[in-house]
Parts: sequence; structure tokens; C-alpha cells
Amino acid sequence: MSEDQELTVPSPAPGASRSTRTTAALVWARGVWDVVVLEAKQRLRSRGWYIVLALWFVLTGLVTGLTWAAFTAQQRANQLTPGAPALSEPGSLIFEVVLLFVLFLASVVTPALSASAVNGDRSQGTLAVLQASLLRPGQILAGKMVAAWLAAIVLLAAASPFLIVGVVLGRLSPAYVLIAVGALTVELGVICALGTALSALAARPLFSIVVTYLVVAMLCVGTIVAFAFGASILGRGTLQANVYGVTSLHSNGSAPAYGCTGSLRDVQVVHTERVAWLLSMNPYVVVADAIPYPDRSGTLAPVPQGAAEVISQAARVALAGPEAVTQCVNGQPRPSYLPQQTPLWPLGLGLQCVLAGALLWGARRALVTPARRLARGTRVA
Repeated sequence: MSEDQELTVPSPAPGASRSTRTTAALVWARGVWDVVVLEAKQRLRSRGWYIVLALWFVLTGLVTGLTWAAFTAQQRANQLTPGAPALSEPGSLIFEVVLLFVLFLASVVTPALSASAVNGDRSQGTLAVLQASLLRPGQILAGKMVAAWLAAIVLLAAASPFLIVGVVLGRLSPAYVLIAVGALTVELGVICALGTALSALAARPLFSIVVTYLVVAMLCVGTIVAFAFGASILGRGTLQANVYGVTSLHSNGSAPAYGCTGSLRDVQVVHTERVAWLLSMNPYVVVADAIPYPDRSGTLAPVPQGAAEVISQAARVALAGPEAVTQCVNGQPRPSYLPQQTPLWPLGLGLQCVLAGALLWGARRALVTPARRLARGTRVA
């Protein structure tokens, strides 16, 4: 099929009517859906898919039970310790732990679902059949990506009973649940887009799967390592600060006044805000920061509650830098808790989408026929 034959559904002209553009979009979406249906039928015929679902359900249930047991043990220990803080209900803790655990499992399983979507068909000789049809390269690529994304959503649905347990026990609001699950679903889509694009760019399925795992590991672990090294190399500096302590005592027995006291002196700090954008690309930071939590900055000695809040606060402290969180910088008290005002997750999600979009653009070009160059040993039909 030539490049002219590939354009079976011409793009509407800039002056075309709205109905023409709508018809072209519907035809394009119908082609994508046909690829999705084909991929779904192939996956449903595989026995391994159902084994994966069963293992996924068992592992998620095991994590839920361990989280419940750990909460119960900590609650009993606090009851036996005088002055220990009382723990709230375990619902929100179970919900957040299961949600982040699903993200962890998805980062392990999803690359295997998407990273062989294109070159796997090429090695089996079925990709040429799609390329010889009326489908465009963009439709083939989008259909395989959506099919992998739907498979990842099915895995998320398999963990929904345990998420519902956390929702019921914690009496969580529908908005909280929708935002959390929506953020996780979007992250699954990004991982599927990366895997599908790499499967079209690489000639061998094994190579694309390994590279996809490396890219996901780079986002999950490599961003933390790069942040640590970047902060230690580029972030060292000094600030003027004094000491936070008692500034005055009252003879009438009232509580003493606290504030910054003493002379200013140079304090060694690390300017984490210079490389904090690396942390924003971490999928766990994106999901955790998107989950809303109450503002505790007005409470006495505020402490983050829950796994998502801890991750979000750590990323926000790094983004704010030492001038915002180092106590008594320039003689002024600084808060130890940052409210969730300016969201951090759009930056990270935007950088992830730029990376995925660049790979998808290259993958779409790799699927255009006739191909000018093929890798050695590549099967055409």
C-alpha cells in the first residue's frame, strides 16, 4: 500500500463544515475501536490473562489484610502507652495503601501488556494485515494503546472490592474517591502509551519490554536518584538563620512565648527547589499529590496522615526549598507543614505526557507504509 493509499479518510479542510469534521472524527474513532475489539478478543482467549487477574486479586487482598493487621497492632500499642495519640479509623489508610499498591503492581504488569502490542503482531505476521487495510497508522497505534489501557483498568477493577472496603470504613467522600481513582487511571494510561510507542519503535518484543521496564523504573526510582544527586551537586548553599526557642517567660504561670532568638549565623542548606521538578515526574508523586487532604497547618505540631499525604508533603517541601521550610531563616519562623494550595501534579503529568507524546509521534512514523528501511530479520507478512 502506498503513502497515498494510506490516507483513506482525508482530513477535513480548514473551511469544512462542522458536520464534515464530526463525520471524519467518527470514522477515525470507529477504526480505533475496531482495533480495540480485535485486541480484546485475542486477550480474552488467553488463559494467562485470567491467571493474572486471579493473582492480582489475591495479592491486593493480602496487602489489605496486612494493612488492617498493622493498624490494629499499632492501635493496641498506643492504648497501652500513656500519652500516645489515638488513631483514627483505618479506612483512609487502607484505601491509600491499596491504591498505591495497585500503582506498583501496574508498573510491573502494564509494560508487559503494552510493550509487545505492535512488534508482537509484526513477529506473528498479523501487523501487515492491519497495515494493508483501510486503517491509518495512527488508528492502529491508538487502538492498541487504548486496548492496553482498558486491560489495565480491568486490573484496577479487580482491586475495587478492597478499595470499597477502605471507602466504607473511612466514610470517604465521592469526590475524594473519584479524584484518587481518576489520577491512578491517568497514570496507567501514560504507562500504556509509553509501552505501546516503544513496541512500535523496537523491532523485537523482548527489547521493547525491557526498555519499557527501564523507562518506568526511571520514572519511579530514577527520578528520586536523580533528585538526590542533583541536589547534592547543584543545591548546596548557605542561609542566614537563628534558633527557634523560648523568647520570654511569664511570672503568672502562663505558657512561655516561643519565637526566633539569638544572632543570625550562616547555616548550610540544600536548595532542593532547583531540581525538585524531577520528583514531580514520579508517578507516585503525581497520584499522591492529586489526592486531596485537609489543611493541618493551623494545628499544633501538624503531622501528615496517610501514605499519600506523606509523599505529597515531601515533594512540596522539596519544591518550596530551604528558604520556605528552614526554621528562623532571616529571623522569621517558618511552617513545618505546607498546605495543599498550588498543585504539583500538573507539572509532573505534563512532563510525562510530553515524553509519551514524543514517543508516540515517532511510533506513528514507524508504522507508515511503505517502510523505507526495515530492521534485519524483521518479518513483513
